[in-house]
Amino acid sequence: MRAMRSFAGFFVTSMENPELILEQNIRDLNDQVPKMNESIAMVRANVTLLEKENAKYQQTIRELTAKVKAGIQGGRDDLAAQYATRLQTEKQALERNEQQLATAKAAYEKALNVKKAFIREKEKKTQEAMAAIRDARRSQWQAKVADAMESFQVAGLDATHDEMLRKVQEQTAVNEARMEMALDSVDQAGLKLEEDAEALQAQELLKQFKAEMGIESPAPVADVDGGGEKTIGKKVDVK
Repeated sequence: MRAMRSFAGFFVTSMENPELILEQNIRDLNDQVPKMNESIAMVRANVTLLEKENAKYQQTIRELTAKVKAGIQGGRDDLAAQYATRLQTEKQALERNEQQLATAKAAYEKALNVKKAFIREKEKKTQEAMAAIRDARRSQWQAKVADAMESFQVAGLDATHDEMLRKVQEQTAVNEARMEMALDSVDQAGLKLEEDAEALQAQELLKQFKAEMGIESPAPVADVDGGGEKTIGKKVDVK
């Protein structure tokens, strides 16, 4: 039995949605307003009816009073007595009607006060419910964001990001090693000699240009045999 009750309680709890229940409560409160207005309208209608009856009794009493006086003045005491009897009855009816009217007016005032109190309470509960609904929706959004962030850190872009960085670093290291091997395979000494030869040739060409322009004469070439005949170097045609 305890297991059955526990299962039933769990089922009911899982079925409950506080947000939907609060929204339904707001609708229920709003639905009570027209019913309350209808009840107040009925109370007000009773007050209006009693006021009309009160006015009618007062008019009848004025007419009967005039007839009683007219009968007395005309010497018709028998008619005056009849009108006086009816007058007494109308006065008693007017008294009862005034009591009922006072009760109806008090009931109407009480109904209006009840409505005011209900409206204040309805507005208060509506604002509380709307605030709770906003908090619930904000909480749901935060839960979704938290789930997304957890999945991102556990099995999402976080792991992929680290893996891709590692692969890029590995590829970069391989390419750097290949570049070093390619540079090592080049004859660095031969390249240096070629660069020096080009520089000497450029200096020689520059001297020849200066000699042609009369800025400086070409230097004599040293004797190769060490004491033989000295010769002057040939001019190199420059195209």
